Amino acid sequence: MRRKLPLFLTFITGLIFLISFFIPHPISRTTFNEGLNWMTIIGIFALVIGIHSFVYHHSLRIKRKVSGWYYSVISLITFTAMAAFGIAGGLNNNVFRWLYDYGVTPLGATMFATLAFYIASAAYRAFRARTLEATLLLLAAFIVMLGMIPLGNAIWGGIPKFAQWLLDVPNMAGKRGIWLGIGIGGLGTSIKMWLGIERGYLGGGK
Repeated sequence: MRRKLPLFLTFITGLIFLISFFIPHPISRTTFNEGLNWMTIIGIFALVIGIHSFVYHHSLRIKRKVSGWYYSVISLITFTAMAAFGIAGGLNNNVFRWLYDYGVTPLGATMFATLAFYIASAAYRAFRARTLEATLLLLAAFIVMLGMIPLGNAIWGGIPKFAQWLLDVPNMAGKRGIWLGIGIGGLGTSIKMWLGIERGYLGGGK
């Protein structure tokens, strides 16, 4: 029963959303909107579970004094502060805005700045001209980067235009192919979950 009930609910919910998409009847649309409201309610409960898991995980690290436990202390303090000031005044709270503008935003920028080194390393490995395809990729990347800076326009006015053409035509064609593959894969996974073939969300097993 613990397995059959989630599978039954998944099938019924998917069927309701499917009918509301292909049959835009007022009853189906009302049912669809009601389903979205229930999704919001369930999402709130999931948020509560996530907060409990976050607090429990870091509290356990502090209690056991594992390596880097002081980062857990900082995480809990900042989480509590942001939540308290956010609940007290929301986005209009000056302290909350200050913490966000001068705390969260710089930390996010620092994280992406650190990722730039990993991206550069991956690009170096991918752009080594060992094959014809890698050589073409290297040339295209070099032209695009050159076209995005003033030096490219100074060398020749056609470089920025050619770089934009590479982004708008060959690059867009590749991106659309990737999006199409993602869409087909998502559709296949959704159908498998709807029919009960894919049961990973139940926690594994059969």
